[in-house]
Order: sequence, then C-alpha cells, then structure tokens
Amino acid sequence: MQRKERLRQMVAAIVGQGGVEVETLADLFSVSAATVRRDLEVLEKQRLVTRTRGGATTHASFNDLPLSYKTEQDTLEKRHIARQALAFLDGARVIGTTGGTTVSEFARLLMDRDGLTIVTNALNVASYLVSNPRLRVFSAGGEVRSSSQETVGPTAETFMAGYNIDVAFIGVDGVDAAAGCTNYDPVGARVNAVLREQARVSVVLADATKIGRVALAQVCKMSEVDVLVTDARASETALANIRARGCQVLTV
Repeated sequence: MQRKERLRQMVAAIVGQGGVEVETLADLFSVSAATVRRDLEVLEKQRLVTRTRGGATTHASFNDLPLSYKTEQDTLEKRHIARQALAFLDGARVIGTTGGTTVSEFARLLMDRDGLTIVTNALNVASYLVSNPRLRVFSAGGEVRSSSQETVGPTAETFMAGYNIDVAFIGVDGVDAAAGCTNYDPVGARVNAVLREQARVSVVLADATKIGRVALAQVCKMSEVDVLVTDARASETALANIRARGCQVLTV
C-alpha cells in the first residue's frame, strides 16, 4: 500500500473510532510502530489528528477530511452518479454547483458542452471549466474552505442569491430522511442552502457512504430536495424513508 493511501485510511480509522492505538494501526496496515508514529506526525502537522502517548485521536479543530484525502474514495461509484446526473441538464441553460468530490466528477463531464452557464462556489470546479471558452463560468468570492476548496461566508451567500438557477447540483456530507441534507461546516451549509433556494430543480449527489449520516449543520429538509442520486450500496430502508419525504431517489 502506498503511503498516501495508508495515510488516508489511517485518518478514516481514527475519525471513525475517535482514537486508535499505535500498535493497532501497525497491525491494521502491516507496518512497524515506528512507521505509524512517523505517519501520525505528518497527520498531526495537517491538523487532522492529535498524537497521544499511545496513539492518536481526532484533532480538536477537525471538521472534515481535505479534498485530497477524499478524492480517491469510492471513485467508481461517484463517476456513475455523475454520469446519471447529466440527465438533468436537458433544457437547462444555467446550473449551479457546490464543491465536493462527486460534484467535481460531474463537472468534469461538462467540458464538451456548449452554451451552458455555471454558477459555483467551488474554486476547483471554476478553474477546471473556465478552460472551455464555450462555457460561461461565474465563481463566488469569500473565505476559501481548505478542505473542499469552496468559498463560504456572507459574500458567497450574497453572490449565490443574485442568480436564477435552472438546476442546482449539490454535494453534502450527510443525507438522512429525518435530519435532511447536512454538512460538517455550518458556514458552508448556508451557502449550499442559498443555492438550493435559487434553483428551480435541486439534485443532490451523494454516494452511499453519505446515506444515513448526519453532520453538524442542516442544508435543507429532504422534502426540499427534488432528486437524490446515489449508488446501489445504499440501504433500501434508508432510501425508502427518503422517498417517503417526497424526494425522488435514483440509484446507479
């Protein structure tokens, strides 16, 4: 296993359990305790974990994994979701997007489009699409959230509120029938909420790992989402509960 992948999985293990001992991580990844300690030193410098005497816990400032750690997770499923989402471009002239890895996969599929206007608060999406001169790209300003490369805050919210969107493609951290769509970052959640409010149709793109998860701040209720596109690994019970809220669910 390459170190980059080991670090990603190590963070996921520590976040998932709240804390893990060095020896446990060494056994899990078939490496020496010294290697684990060096890896934890790297992760601590990135403010993802806090080293303890015998292992590591989640860092106090942790909100969400950086985009670089999430990009390689569930890539195939995210690409299938992104391709399914293309069906909602029919008749749309202005679309809005948030950031996130699944939405970024969707944005990659827009490079062969003509005459489409994209409004986004994701800097990586804007910088990628602007290389196609046949697309109009409008990017929100504001504070840049390092973990997702999204701009957030009052400036980004005001920017989003100034556009009429045909279809919004929204990435979130959690999707739950009762809690709705949620994000780890309350400030980012408000930007996503404004984008949804400005759109005639809202499409949430979320792989199965997000289904049933509840993050800190609500973006919207499930009854306010028109379509959820996810993958077939998601719990049928969870999806049935989401459908009962009036949201169309598509699985790929």
